[in-house]
Amino acid sequence: MDSVKHSAEVIVDLTKMHYHMVNDRLSRYDPAVLVLAAFGGTLVYTKVVHLYRKSEDPILKRLGAYVFSLLRKIPSVRDKIEKELSAEKPKLIESIHKDDKDRQFIATLPISPLSQESILELADKYEKYNTFNIDGGRVSGAVYTNRHAEHVALLGKIYEKYAFSNPLHPDVFPGARKMEAELIRMVLNLYNGPEDSSGSVTSGGTESIIMACFSYRNRAHSMGIENPVILAGKTAHAAFDKAAHLCGMRLRHVPVDENNRVDLKAMEKLIDSNVCVLVGSAPNFPSGTVDPIPEIAKLGEKYGIPVHVDACLGGFMIPFMNDAGYLLPVFDFRNPGVTSISCDTHKYGCTPKGSSIVMYRSKELHHFQYFSCPDWCGGIYATPTIAGSRAGANTAVAWATLLSFGRDEYVRRCAQIVKHTRMLAEKIKTIPYVKPYGSSDVSLVAFSGNGVNIYEVSDKMMKLGWNLNTLQNPSAIHICLTINQAREEVVDQFVADLKTTCEEVAAAGNEKPNHGMAAMYGMAAQVPKSVVDEVIALYIDATYSAPPGNMN
Repeated sequence: MDSVKHSAEVIVDLTKMHYHMVNDRLSRYDPAVLVLAAFGGTLVYTKVVHLYRKSEDPILKRLGAYVFSLLRKIPSVRDKIEKELSAEKPKLIESIHKDDKDRQFIATLPISPLSQESILELADKYEKYNTFNIDGGRVSGAVYTNRHAEHVALLGKIYEKYAFSNPLHPDVFPGARKMEAELIRMVLNLYNGPEDSSGSVTSGGTESIIMACFSYRNRAHSMGIENPVILAGKTAHAAFDKAAHLCGMRLRHVPVDENNRVDLKAMEKLIDSNVCVLVGSAPNFPSGTVDPIPEIAKLGEKYGIPVHVDACLGGFMIPFMNDAGYLLPVFDFRNPGVTSISCDTHKYGCTPKGSSIVMYRSKELHHFQYFSCPDWCGGIYATPTIAGSRAGANTAVAWATLLSFGRDEYVRRCAQIVKHTRMLAEKIKTIPYVKPYGSSDVSLVAFSGNGVNIYEVSDKMMKLGWNLNTLQNPSAIHICLTINQAREEVVDQFVADLKTTCEEVAAAGNEKPNHGMAAMYGMAAQVPKSVVDEVIALYIDATYSAPPGNMN
């Protein structure tokens, strides 16, 4: 006890001594200076903390972006950037309207109604703007079914019955409500959801992902976590970036291995008390690789962190792969650590666009997604997703599609698609100018350049009628196979065209591209992100613009 008392006395004496030393030094300065210094220091500290908590980007990258934002305020720099952007605007508008043959544009509501024949004629003309042969297998992803007439006719009849239905009013539209409940339960059962599992229909994969992240943010807040973090592979879909932005969260990217699978050791090292959800993709969008879901689920159990499986792309492939003869590790609720899954019905489920399912292991987790305003003067307002009113017709045609296909048809399509995906992946390996990127685990084949500019290859393939997806970090392209590409003649034609195109690009040498995707991605790699954001904004603006030239 005496030694403890002595130590305490020494600490007190040292504290007093340093207090008097600091006080003596500060007494030489004007009090106003000290107040200003304290105020300024607090502002600097607050700014640094804000920059640190704003994102998970490296601090030097964030500081660089901040410095560039200051430089942009210099008139000469601002004028230079605006001049360059102004020059790009007409090019973007022209590129958007290149297939608009008549350059007419309806900008005002007609005084008198157009006849049904005139409206159908216009719709038919607009539909013919498309120059890509979708049914011939020339488009990567986008349309995941073969649109056969009998199925389209069924959807038309269903849509006619439910065109004005709205599940927000289950008492007015009980049939639409029942369809929604049955659609959710069918998909939950595909993913081996337990008895207490629950889910919602959303407008697409992005909304499903946002809803899951929103739920985990709310759960984190209820547990006292003020700055929740999403932990996901760098190959996770950009919808997680969007979710982090909208929900006021941070996204921490995990490195991946040579096959683009999440590095489990790196993921575990990045876990801290702020992480509110671990994410695995089945498969990821860039390269089609399936992350090690069972191992990620075990990490979630070990640290008590929820695990979300993003199965948006492969949602109606992976549940049928075992039956189709292609074994996958367990990816669904059979893993105890998996707490939620997103699955797009409007991809390989072959439903019309506008439907996806977000699923939860329990209703308790699902409740974190709900929003309610019980004291609004317009009455109690409550919704399960972002939307208030929802298109009951979208759910109805999705419900009808699943019932009209049945499990056997989905298994048949899965077997056909995976077979031709792996066939294409093997044949591409014979082309010396490209090399595989990631692993073609489900329905996607990605590859990068081997001595050629892969974006130049993509541009030339587009001229041959192939619409492919361009990737970056690293530079690559992929083709997402649907039932439309699942034919040997399509695979062989793609390989032949790719080989010829690569040879042409290789023969052209290192000539710097000044057009198309090659030029755009080349520019994106050299200029600050904020400038790229402005170019993207111009592009999106162009999609809403009237065509250049004559207009009504």
